[in-house]
Amino acid sequence: MEPPGLAFHRLIEAGQDRLPFPGSGRTLQRWRHLARIGQADLALAKLFEGHADALAILAELGAPAPPAGSRWGTWCAEPPTHRVCIAPVAGRRVRLDGAKAWCSGASDVTHALLSAWTADGRQCLAALDMAQPGIEIISPSWAGAGMARSNTAELRLSGVVATQVGEPGDYTRRPGFWQGGAGVAACWWGACAGIANHVRLAAARGDARSLPHLHAHLGAMDVALSHSAALLRETAAAIDAAPSRGFARESLRVRLSVTQTAEDILARVGRALGPAPLCQSPGLGQLVCDLPIFIQQSHAERDQASLAALLIDEQVDEWTL
Repeated sequence: MEPPGLAFHRLIEAGQDRLPFPGSGRTLQRWRHLARIGQADLALAKLFEGHADALAILAELGAPAPPAGSRWGTWCAEPPTHRVCIAPVAGRRVRLDGAKAWCSGASDVTHALLSAWTADGRQCLAALDMAQPGIEIISPSWAGAGMARSNTAELRLSGVVATQVGEPGDYTRRPGFWQGGAGVAACWWGACAGIANHVRLAAARGDARSLPHLHAHLGAMDVALSHSAALLRETAAAIDAAPSRGFARESLRVRLSVTQTAEDILARVGRALGPAPLCQSPGLGQLVCDLPIFIQQSHAERDQASLAALLIDEQVDEWTL
């Protein structure tokens, strides 16, 4: 398979990153593009989705247009072991110091949006040009094979100059925060469809009477994919109908739905095909290796509890036909 960083570069050069923004009336078109990339290569999807998210954030918060041909990362994970501090310099220019974890494509991007914290504890967003001194990329020892090709590293920043984007708190306060969060699930869904396609092709080559379990697993995969695809389409339409609303509930719901679909398909593919295709088909093997890691971006029971809290707090009654 082509290295994801090289494929990412080619997509940007070809203008394939000019996607409709969330809430633009063509959200589903955006998600379909992300799903197609996820179906082919999840490590590439990780890089491309971060870039597409950065472009949408810059536009939503009224930042200057990014340089032509620039490749962006969006690095806003906040584990307790890493923190970047932001201090004003002049105007919108700021200084960054500290460490940022989970920087996917750190050696592949030219720029990045990253979250940082003021001295009084407010979260800000900064646009960083990677071509300057004071930036050290620390490649971790990635023990597992899953998503290792995404070139995820730690960043250490010392007196680095960046540009503040928006105002403190804008990153999570803006409607696009949850709208973009739902779009990540389209990448996962694409990988699920890619795995299921391998099962479908194997079933088409066989005899239904001699391969009843293969066909049963394929049927179950179709149901799971159809459920989450319907929810993705419904959520995209809702976002386009009310783009100024955040859609936290809907985003959590669609992410959890696609996560459940992924877990079901991953449990079935080995039973359906046996070990040979998983070991001998590079595309299938890589998807099956990467998908369990990528879906950890959904926070399982923690997100389920968050969804339940929203349902209770907002007194939502949506369980109707």
